Amino acid sequence: MKLGVMNPVLSSYKFCDALSYLHSLGVQCIEIGAGGYPGDAHLKPAELINNPSNVKAYKALLEKYHIEISAISCHGNPLHPKREVALKFHNQFKDAILAAEALGVDTIVGFAGCPGDCETSKYPNWVTCPWPNDFGEILKWQWEEKVIPYWKDMAEFAKKHNIKKIAFEMHPGFVVYNPETLLKLRAAVGDIIGANFDPSHLFWQGINPVSAIKALKGAIYHFHAKDTLIDEKNTQVNGVLDNKSYGDILNRSWVFRTIGYGHGKEVWNDIISMLKATGYDGAISIEHEDGLMSPKEGLEKAVAFLKDVLIFENSGEMWWV
Repeated sequence: MKLGVMNPVLSSYKFCDALSYLHSLGVQCIEIGAGGYPGDAHLKPAELINNPSNVKAYKALLEKYHIEISAISCHGNPLHPKREVALKFHNQFKDAILAAEALGVDTIVGFAGCPGDCETSKYPNWVTCPWPNDFGEILKWQWEEKVIPYWKDMAEFAKKHNIKKIAFEMHPGFVVYNPETLLKLRAAVGDIIGANFDPSHLFWQGINPVSAIKALKGAIYHFHAKDTLIDEKNTQVNGVLDNKSYGDILNRSWVFRTIGYGHGKEVWNDIISMLKATGYDGAISIEHEDGLMSPKEGLEKAVAFLKDVLIFENSGEMWWV
């Protein structure tokens, strides 16, 4: 496995300064936003596409600091019912693919998106229950008319540009939000579709990440290291479906935390061990979204924690058997 960082936490840094800082922490790889919600502070696709000299200089900077790219990220909602919104995310995702191709990166991370409930919708409609029956009809329409056709087309585009893995973050609010929905889309589109496994979004849904990793064996293409703290007292009163601001830390049912501040070392040891047992040996990419810590402190605490938890070496033969 390799210790990595998702770059938006360092978007205020110049790219060379961010790489220098990460190298000083012992970070081995970086996940770089190229549009959508992560932004493009450190990778503007238009500057690299069809520009070999810029690509060469970009790669040289990475080599200088001994850091690899684990994935190019472009989270968005290309299925948004407002055409202009969807088109913006769609074009950004395509450009991210072209930038990844130019850099020799074969993995793209993003969201599966969420349509509305009909052709005249203005906003996405995330369906979470089967009754009244209207919801089942909406869900069927979304998948058959929007989700599967779109991602079949995008998968073909990605393959033509040397992308081997489209890693969807399972995120509530989008049609792929748990292992079942990830595998549903993978079955419909093909094995280019896999998971960007982020435990933080699974913890609060009541999903056991270790069990989910086992269920997704062979379909995990990238991993986000982010934690969630469940406030048991608030949850006992209001449950986990919480639409209060992430800044309302004391009153929310759950909040995102730096690794180790939501769940302890034993939990993370089990997560990393199951990843290894199921064959995942790629990047463990820190995504910092902790409302109680500065980017620098949260990132450095996560790096220190993970250095003690990750399994960096192959086990070799079982010499004791």
